[in-house]
Amino acid sequence: MGGSLVARIIGTGSYLPKRIMTNKEMEAYVDTTDEWIVTRTGIRQRHLSDETENTGDLGYVAAEAALHNAGISAVEIDYILVATTTPHSLVPNTSCYIQDKLGAVNAACLDLNAACSGFIYGLEVADALLKSDHIHHILVIGSEVLSKITDFTDRATCVLFGDGAGAAVLAKGDGIRGIVSGADGAKGACLNTRDFPVNNIVAEGSKEPQLIRMDGKEVYKFAVNILPEALKAAVSRGNGNLAQLDHIVPHQANIRIIEAASKRLDISMDKFHVNIQNTGNTSSASIAIALDELSRSGKLVNGQKLALVGFGGGLTYGAVYLEWNM
Repeated sequence: MGGSLVARIIGTGSYLPKRIMTNKEMEAYVDTTDEWIVTRTGIRQRHLSDETENTGDLGYVAAEAALHNAGISAVEIDYILVATTTPHSLVPNTSCYIQDKLGAVNAACLDLNAACSGFIYGLEVADALLKSDHIHHILVIGSEVLSKITDFTDRATCVLFGDGAGAAVLAKGDGIRGIVSGADGAKGACLNTRDFPVNNIVAEGSKEPQLIRMDGKEVYKFAVNILPEALKAAVSRGNGNLAQLDHIVPHQANIRIIEAASKRLDISMDKFHVNIQNTGNTSSASIAIALDELSRSGKLVNGQKLALVGFGGGLTYGAVYLEWNM
């Protein structure tokens, strides 16, 4: 998207379901071990939603926390953008569900699906919307209940995913300096949940479940190339300097991918905020949860430069370079 960037983050929030599944518990579902999972992914546990929690419920809690952190009320929100691959329902969209629970009666509502890059895409859309005179505050949420589309008989995928939500409130101001986003649809089959059947509900249709399927090697090759390239492009677009980055918040997919990016960028792993060991891969919620965690840790202070970078099904990718000015 062209034009000057005018958005800044003024509040963050997140929510992880209370139910924790450890790697040891995963052994009851598939032929795996804690050592195997940790060595190959960096994941030690993940959070799972219960039967009372759906995507909108997780997103609502994260949104409330972000509003409180920003010091504004729900009625001041002009737009709600929800990034998710596991919508609360097809109609109404998840953002409308959250709007109702929040009482954000003045907000327009839109859902986005760019898989694990969704929160980055949401920030780019928010930045564009904030160029409008009548829009002042936007709530961007990444929320997922991936456990509901995970095949717990597939060792290659079931150990990876967890549930959670993260949110950010954006307002006009100096913050975001550069954004890049993109996709390679030709690689879409590498990470998919199968097509929806085209038959009408009254006709005989496919009964195959819409569960996550992944070609791990192809996704890994895409990720280790695009993550550093997207990050460099966003920093360049914002006239920044990689060496001056204080923090990098990557999508929490696999510790090996993050370590590979660290080496390719020649940036110490100390600058990468990593929480995958506690959350697993939460797709569109991943970066938002990690950003909130970093902000609340006290390590992120005004004036620091940081980058957010992700990749996901589609295959999609995106990165944001910003100065923290909350």
